[in-house]
Amino acid sequence: LRELAQAIEQLTMTAREGRTKPEEMQKGTITLTNIGVFGMDFGTPILNPGEVAIMAMGTIKEKPWVVDGQVRPRMVTTVGGSFDHRVVDGDVISRFVADVASVLEEPALLLD
Repeated sequence: LRELAQAIEQLTMTAREGRTKPEEMQKGTITLTNIGVFGMDFGTPILNPGEVAIMAMGTIKEKPWVVDGQVRPRMVTTVGGSFDHRVVDGDVISRFVADVASVLEEPALLLD
């Protein structure tokens, strides 16, 4: 686990510095990209070669949201994505995105 954390830290640093090499972006299954840091609410990301899916997270903003029949302020984001339909069925991706949304709405679910 320590080695994985160090590798992630190194890749994060090189990505922020714009020094990521193409070979360091290969052999992944899914990518999570944060377009919110650029002030974007939504985008449709393009798959990296060899990947099955990519998800883009938009900005997180306080918005009016209906909770238990009442409008309340909530922190809200959008999630967009692309996937290779030759590899994975849309139903599987839809369920995966629903699971991600559930965890974002209720992080304690990860503790179960």
